[in-house]
Amino acid sequence: MKTLAYPLLLVAAAAALAGCGGGDPAPAAPSSSGAAVPAAAAAAASTAPGVPCGDVTGAAGAKTAVVAHGQVDCAAAAKLLTDYFAKLTPAEAASADGPGPVAIGEWTCGSAANDPVTACSTEDGRQVEGTRS
Repeated sequence: MKTLAYPLLLVAAAAALAGCGGGDPAPAAPSSSGAAVPAAAAAAASTAPGVPCGDVTGAAGAKTAVVAHGQVDCAAAAKLLTDYFAKLTPAEAASADGPGPVAIGEWTCGSAANDPVTACSTEDGRQVEGTRS
């Protein structure tokens, strides 16, 4: 599952480096004067990191808890994991290296061997996790 770890490491490194700015002051907080919130900011606020999104049926019928991180709504997160589990072949599910990576649109999903967590990510930093119970 080394190929899925690489994009996740890049996201973590980028987030860590984002705090190392060149000394410019932080942007001013938006005023509460009633101005409209930009659509991107509203979308970001709709699903905060680590939002539990219920359960889906995972590989071999296992109950899998869905968690969305970043700008991912719960319906999209649940559909993504449902599509991932449906797309897995029996050989991929039984792989000694773990299932995946499997591409589903702009997402890459997979997990390590015998790992109860399935991780999906995009290049722009969105993430969805499914934890088998």
